[in-house]
Amino acid sequence: MFAQQVSIWLQRRGIHYSWVMAAVTFLTMLTMSAALGLPGVILQPLSHEFGWTNEQISSALALRFALYGLMGPFAAVLMERWGLRAVMCTGLALVGGGMALATLATQLWQLFILWGLMLGLGTGLTALVLGAVVANRWFTARRGLVIGMLTASSATGQLAFLPLAAWIIEHAGWRYAVIPIFIGSALVALLALCLVRNRPCDIGLAPLGEAFVPGSTPVAAAAMTFRTPFVALREASGSRTFWILFGTFFICGLSTNGLVQTHFVSLCADYGLTAVPAASVLAMMGAFDFFGTILSGWLSDRYDNRKLLFWYYGLRGLSLFWLPHSTFTLYGLSIFAMFYGLDWIATVPPTVKLAGASFGKERVGLVFGWIFAAHQIGAATAAYGAGLTRTLLLTYTPALYAAGGACLLAAIAVMAMRRPSVAPMATVNPVRSAS
Repeated sequence: MFAQQVSIWLQRRGIHYSWVMAAVTFLTMLTMSAALGLPGVILQPLSHEFGWTNEQISSALALRFALYGLMGPFAAVLMERWGLRAVMCTGLALVGGGMALATLATQLWQLFILWGLMLGLGTGLTALVLGAVVANRWFTARRGLVIGMLTASSATGQLAFLPLAAWIIEHAGWRYAVIPIFIGSALVALLALCLVRNRPCDIGLAPLGEAFVPGSTPVAAAAMTFRTPFVALREASGSRTFWILFGTFFICGLSTNGLVQTHFVSLCADYGLTAVPAASVLAMMGAFDFFGTILSGWLSDRYDNRKLLFWYYGLRGLSLFWLPHSTFTLYGLSIFAMFYGLDWIATVPPTVKLAGASFGKERVGLVFGWIFAAHQIGAATAAYGAGLTRTLLLTYTPALYAAGGACLLAAIAVMAMRRPSVAPMATVNPVRSAS
């Protein structure tokens, strides 16, 4: 009822309720991404307090990344069966609870449960798949721009929050740094409870950019079970486009979340840079990413998405090759932050657009869920692999070179895709598209 009243109030002012959905989704993904980024700042304090090695802690963080991604296809099923609001609130509760309970942890297995299992499952429920589903259900016009905005929240939250977390850790201890995440999770869950609705037709609307036909009855969605994602995977796996997107998104996760998000503060510590300035560089990346990803969404509505991905992966690879030679001065790290930050997750809007155009609006959540799973498996690989490299070789440089080379391979691979024209796997009428 509250959402209906807000919708009527906004319509009188010429504002579509889809923007409210986008705003709440933005805040949800922002909070979740901040929770994902926080352990990277706490890695060194945990090691000093409990004597755990980078490899041991990275194992728990790798589990988090793997679950975060593998939940994607099944999160789409849960959104279909239980609704967006229930899934968002459940994810926020898991993350808020896991972060709060971690302050009581004293054993490594407890870290695996709280930051590996609970954080992985909670963030997985509200990962980029949530943004893809909301954008495709609520927007026909401006869809690429909205995907860019929601994607920007995913990277910006985990980067922009880190300087505050580093300052809190330095002045009060790592346990106090989880308080803003807990409070943010509770407040956003309250907003989701009041404002989130499953589909535009639930409040008498069509997606932004389509005309609503009064009295029309939406076609019932096909029943989805936990077998449905595997069916979608089997059908999509016959497409070369799927495997190229799957492989390149594996490299995307390998070169972002798993490597830089998890290990950048520790990497800077090896060169004498303390946590606060290192986290500030991450925040600088977040600022560049916010604008870069929104711009990427705008560009993805207008230009060949394959060519966009070519440039994004290529520039990211070159920036990773540059990082070990930046001398870790303010000037050198600023150059890295600018080039790397501009396309931190700028790859997502073109990838979602290519998936939607190739596999259809109704299946994009499921198919992109599997593509996103590859992203997080890549992140888990880098999170553990870079930690192992640091433990055995006392340096992160081989991991940076490996990720940079993989990005250059991804840049070449995306040009092997055919440029899609129309969605071949879904037939959508104006009323059904409201769902």
